[in-house]
Amino acid sequence: MLSPCSPPMTQSERPLPPGSTIGILGGGQLGRMLALAAARLGMKTHIYCPDPQSPAFDVTPLKTVAAYDDEGALALFANDVDVITYEFENVPLATAEFLARLKPLRPGATALGVAQDRLAEKAFLTINRIPVAPFAMIGTSESLAAELKEIGLPAVLKTTRLGYDGKGQRIIRKRAAAAAAFAELAPKPLVLEGFIPFEKEISVVVARGVGGDTAAFEPAENVHRDHILKTSTVPARITGRTAARAIDIAARIATALDYVGVLGVEFFVLKGGKLLVNEIAPRVHNSGHWTEAVCVTDQFEQHIRAVCGWLLGDPTRLADVVMENRSGDEIGAIPARLGPGARPQAYGKAESRAGRKMGHINRIGAKTPAK
Repeated sequence: MLSPCSPPMTQSERPLPPGSTIGILGGGQLGRMLALAAARLGMKTHIYCPDPQSPAFDVTPLKTVAAYDDEGALALFANDVDVITYEFENVPLATAEFLARLKPLRPGATALGVAQDRLAEKAFLTINRIPVAPFAMIGTSESLAAELKEIGLPAVLKTTRLGYDGKGQRIIRKRAAAAAAFAELAPKPLVLEGFIPFEKEISVVVARGVGGDTAAFEPAENVHRDHILKTSTVPARITGRTAARAIDIAARIATALDYVGVLGVEFFVLKGGKLLVNEIAPRVHNSGHWTEAVCVTDQFEQHIRAVCGWLLGDPTRLADVVMENRSGDEIGAIPARLGPGARPQAYGKAESRAGRKMGHINRIGAKTPAK
């Protein structure tokens, strides 16, 4: 019920009834798991993706195979759905802006634009007084040399766009290696970041509803192998104060973006518990897959609730858990790795390649004792 001082809901803010159709841009594993969560809530999903082999197509009959710049296909897609979301941050910004003029887009195009460009992301965080590593825009080899003197060595040179899972970046440990690193990375400009001697990496998955309410899952402690997330463990080995601060920062970011949906925020934890934001992801997040197995409401249902204008669910964790990614040919070993407390999820991808995420296993531990 609305409070007496609350403004009336607009038509686009009213909760969508069961039977409504959610349009999802992107047909990968996150789109697949969002579609499965939507089905549990009585919602239909329509997947839009250029790849005819998209694994999300396996779980819903409604699909469009077309390019992201095909405005005719996008308009037909928008006409068939009640709200639109996306499962990855590299949907072209022009596509998001086009669709936002036709149907509610949640999260909005602003969040997509910020997350797609590392420089824009760092600037946004800095303006909002969110702590990040020292950084500078690099347009020439000469500017790289100058900024290395300011930021110091070692440092990390990154592409501003399309980098993920360690792609599009080089660690510079010696000044003599700077020119080669600059030449190897494209397109320009690039961003130079200070190398952070962190103790551990954590992430927070936070949701924000249409009315501005937020709900966050506990921080997960993440371990990467070859720059790809291998495990997420909850509870993380951090103090309660550090956990609360990470959750507060994640909620502040979501509010500053006027965000609707689930947002992933990755942090470096430094000595003494100091936090620096590494990056944000405007979508459900790999490090939040543990919520499927041990939370009252998992991240996928939470995202569907948010974009449909429903009340957010309870993020309470009911047991300890470790999420383990299975990449490449590791997917074939899932049956042999099952046992008590193991909950698998295979993504249905047609081709397994080294480093390609093919599924995950959640290993559930003892129930969390009552406080």
